[in-house]
Amino acid sequence: MTDTAVYAAGGVVWRVVDGKLRVLLIHRTRYRDITLPKGKVDPGETLAETAVREIHEETGIRVALGVALGVSRYSLPSKKQKIVHYWSAQATEAAIRASAFVPNKEIAALEWASLKKAREILSYPVDIEILDGFARLVDDGVLATFPLIVLRHAKAVAREKWSKADAKRPLSAKGIRQAGALVGPLSSFGALRVVSSPAVRCLATVTPLAASLGRRIEETPQLSQDAWEQGRADVRSVVGERVRARKPAVLCSHGPVLPDILTEIALATGTMRGSYLGSASALEVGAFSVVHLSVTNPGSGIVAIETHVPKPE
Repeated sequence: MTDTAVYAAGGVVWRVVDGKLRVLLIHRTRYRDITLPKGKVDPGETLAETAVREIHEETGIRVALGVALGVSRYSLPSKKQKIVHYWSAQATEAAIRASAFVPNKEIAALEWASLKKAREILSYPVDIEILDGFARLVDDGVLATFPLIVLRHAKAVAREKWSKADAKRPLSAKGIRQAGALVGPLSSFGALRVVSSPAVRCLATVTPLAASLGRRIEETPQLSQDAWEQGRADVRSVVGERVRARKPAVLCSHGPVLPDILTEIALATGTMRGSYLGSASALEVGAFSVVHLSVTNPGSGIVAIETHVPKPE
């Protein structure tokens, strides 16, 4: 991110009412316009965290992010460029009921509209372009998705500074900070299950997330580097179980094991393998790739992949 641009994030929030798709538009009080929920990044936030926070602040609805929809760019009166990242975000009925939204000095009203009506009344062409990207997911029948989040453990103490078993190697001070900082971004995608290699550096990476979610960490040696190096790892069984479950999950493992995890996700979903898998698995420590799969038909292939890297210190 540069000082010459203003970064923001938001989403196309959607629901199905009586079999009909509706998207959420906001009527802004000050600008007297109709737009998509979005807002500027707060210091220390990732774009994904911003999108979830801003959607909640503007609509009262808590969401988990789905597929990334693209980026809009436009010039502000200050001559700076505003860059807004958008995701698809399903609003569950429970989240809608829990919303405490009331009209206020910023948002005059919320409106659930059909895609056709939304195109007609949105105030800005850049919003319509984002909506068109959303409509392509609808047309392809892959709007409802769930994520498998492939996470490389945070930075560990260097091997040359550790004399005991490698699986016992702990996180460094930087790695501990990375583990804490991962909670928000991973939660933004609705992580529910936490599956990890039993290595100390992996368990320590996901411990803050599991504590935040109130979930236990599911340890499996099938994702461990030791088992992988010895040819005993069974990545396929772990991935297959998670694909069949069709629920958001984090899989925390090691650099050498990540390509196998991505390959097995592709195989389990009937996805053609390609160089994109290599890019998604070549993660630095503390980074993760979100693999979006169709809820209704996981076998239709990977819908999208996005990779997130740790914030620089």
